[in-house]
Amino acid sequence: MSPSPAALAMMLLLAAAPVAADDLDLHGFLDLRLVAPPGQTAWPQGGLGKTRFGGFGLAPRFGAAGLDGSLQLTSDLLLVADLVVRSTDRLSIDPLEAYLRYRPVSTSPLRWSVRSGIFYPPVSLENTALGWTSPWTITPSAINSWVGEELLSLGSELRFEWRGQPDQFELAAALFENADPAGAILAARGWSLSDLPIGLGSSLRQPDAFARAVGETPPLRYDPFQEIDHTPGWYGEATWKSTAAGRLTLVRYDNNADPSAAKHYGVDDALFAWRTAFWSAAGETRLGDVTLLGQAMAGDTIIAPAPRFRSTTSFQAAYLLAGWSTGAWRPAVRLDLFTTQQAPRSRPFARSEHGKALTAALNWRPVDWCRLTGEVMLVDSWRLQRLATGDSPQASGVQTQLSLRFFY
Repeated sequence: MSPSPAALAMMLLLAAAPVAADDLDLHGFLDLRLVAPPGQTAWPQGGLGKTRFGGFGLAPRFGAAGLDGSLQLTSDLLLVADLVVRSTDRLSIDPLEAYLRYRPVSTSPLRWSVRSGIFYPPVSLENTALGWTSPWTITPSAINSWVGEELLSLGSELRFEWRGQPDQFELAAALFENADPAGAILAARGWSLSDLPIGLGSSLRQPDAFARAVGETPPLRYDPFQEIDHTPGWYGEATWKSTAAGRLTLVRYDNNADPSAAKHYGVDDALFAWRTAFWSAAGETRLGDVTLLGQAMAGDTIIAPAPRFRSTTSFQAAYLLAGWSTGAWRPAVRLDLFTTQQAPRSRPFARSEHGKALTAALNWRPVDWCRLTGEVMLVDSWRLQRLATGDSPQASGVQTQLSLRFFY
């Protein structure tokens, strides 16, 4: 298998280190955990559980390892690349973002830039740390769990910034490809709360119940980063920042996929496009030592693989996070609400759901190179699809994690 663009970019960064040490910024992390999961089989193992781990007792687990690098090629050009190693039902090395940004030096309040490569849409105010993780919790919100799972894409983004005082404004627009299956996991599994961003060239596992319902033998996987209809998707972003008030960001995303298009593999296998579009609104502010983050998302994903078959899954989610910064200690609490509605609803075990989650985390970072995080997450959800596995549609569970993270 040939190296991915992100892997090639990381190799270029490492090769350039001896000759450009002053311009190379390289950081890494190793995350080791002790996990007490809920009883439901977790979705990475083919179950309908909402968390990353499930179905076993207290045990040590590998959380992740990552390498983030940036290289200032010139005063205008910046090369960025990220690699993450994670474990689901198998170990994978996932290249995440890898792009080249051109931002000419500006001496006026107006500044512009363009970036091309592999990147996430600018949806998350939560996942801002190494390896596309959150500095507040081990597990990101339902919204940003899904962003990490399916919304990485290949494209180009144009951004304008007005750097006033105290107000700043940003407008951005992008065209992208390789995101036609995005939305499939929300229809097949629903929302999750898990820190498993899926990199380019990797794959997502569908629930075993879904695989059997469509006549496939588990495990059933698909690559969410495929171009099927050869039509680019797009997103637009508007952001307001204030040194006094905080930040507000509005994003419109549309992968612009043809819901009737498919890529065929052999005689019986095919990967279908899903038309996925949503609005996202997010905000951040500070009240003394307390940081407040909030986000809401609403959209739908559509598939129409046959003239008389069309399925629409509408989805909505929101979260509110409060975090405190008090020296080496950083506690945080977050409330998530999430729901999907599938139409038509006449099919057996329609895959609609609703749920909520409460997450509490305590971070302790006595030195720059080490952080200890304890997290307790209670997830309560109702999903009719669980009847297909002989379980009650209602499920509640607690996932407790202790993470020891080393930084480089």
